[in-house]
Amino acid sequence: MIGAINPLDGRYFEKTRALAPYLSEEALMKYRVMMECEYLIALSISRKTHLRKFNPKEIKIIRALFEKWNEASYQAIKSIEATTNHDVKAVEYFIKEKLSKTSLKDSIEWVHFALTSEDTNNISYALIISDSLDKVLVPGIEKIVKELNSLAKKYKALPMLARTHGQPASPTTFGKEMKVFVVRLEKRLEGLKNIKIQAKLNGATGNWNAHMAAYPKVNWPEFSKKFIESFNKNPKQRNQKLEANLITTQIECHDSYVAVFDTVRRINTILLDFNQDVWRYISDNWITQKPKAGEVGSSTMPHKINPIDFENSEGNLGLANALFEFFARKLPVSRLQRDLSDSTVERAIGTAFGHSLLAYTMLLKGIGKISINERKIKEDLNAHPEVIAEAIQTVLRRENYPIPYEALKELTRGKAVTMSDFKKFIDNLKVSNKLKTELKKFTPLSYIGIANKLV
Repeated sequence: MIGAINPLDGRYFEKTRALAPYLSEEALMKYRVMMECEYLIALSISRKTHLRKFNPKEIKIIRALFEKWNEASYQAIKSIEATTNHDVKAVEYFIKEKLSKTSLKDSIEWVHFALTSEDTNNISYALIISDSLDKVLVPGIEKIVKELNSLAKKYKALPMLARTHGQPASPTTFGKEMKVFVVRLEKRLEGLKNIKIQAKLNGATGNWNAHMAAYPKVNWPEFSKKFIESFNKNPKQRNQKLEANLITTQIECHDSYVAVFDTVRRINTILLDFNQDVWRYISDNWITQKPKAGEVGSSTMPHKINPIDFENSEGNLGLANALFEFFARKLPVSRLQRDLSDSTVERAIGTAFGHSLLAYTMLLKGIGKISINERKIKEDLNAHPEVIAEAIQTVLRRENYPIPYEALKELTRGKAVTMSDFKKFIDNLKVSNKLKTELKKFTPLSYIGIANKLV
């Protein structure tokens, strides 16, 4: 988009536009219209008030306001807002204006009946977050998990040098290290899917004051709970569900939003960890990147294929998490029964989700361009035979051999050793030939524990 200040709406829009139907300003207006229309229908169906019962044709007319939503609908609301300087009131007037031209003209004052704008907004945002996760973000994370699991299975038995503190350590397998990320992501993803997003419908200070003033005999908490949970009946919705919060101030406290944001942040942190590991594997030439015709890696060094997709992903994960951390500090805090400082912050939810989606997209793009350099991985592992010292000293401990750790430390620490050095060391041990044979079977390529079985 020419002139865009935010890179998500400019440079990266093609990669993030999947979120536009849920998190754009226009989308927010559509969700508000949907909430108000469904509330009007619910009042009619309940038969608890003087609002007459709508016939099926009239219900269809009401729902057409959001089901047949288009840019003209959005522009009409923005035109009204230019006068009201209040976006939710503009939505109310828009609905009334449309219905006043139909058989529902006698019922237009029931639009936004006894509500405060936060009733409309919080339910709209709950649905927006739910749909964004369900339709875009969760499927994106699931694709990553699937790709990593494929790598894990394919290379479950590929021995690889491990590094702890950046130093050569007991061997692992490439596949098992991929599986670590798979399991971490699966756990967090399961938690994300199980979070219920809370919403409220209880008026200006959370007490149903206006509702009770008009209809004191109606069980408004029961009505509100039923209305909020009615949005869970969408058969296309896989995971995130809404849950009524009956005890609030003017605003829903946003604690469940923060639970969502914190879980996405934890997923992003795991992926950031993955990006940094892959970056190092590429640096070591354990992972190679496939060249693409026409692409340039460096403006001056023709040979380079930089790991830009993983670096881009890492940067966007950091941006998203910075926002999620701020959301967690800000959104649950509101002065007394409410202040408006949460409103502008909620508008940035799309920015955090957008940077997350961009990160997932770039990570997947990066994975699609890599090859595993099995020869180099094995070559570098064999170049560090000292990693089998752990195996030898442990078996000697089993046999009650005196100070085996110290003996292996003397042989290996700070020195470049070879397999021949280990053979000579074993030959000089005062142990049985059977034990010597057992010890000589250890090699860097075979000393992987049950890494392949863990996958």
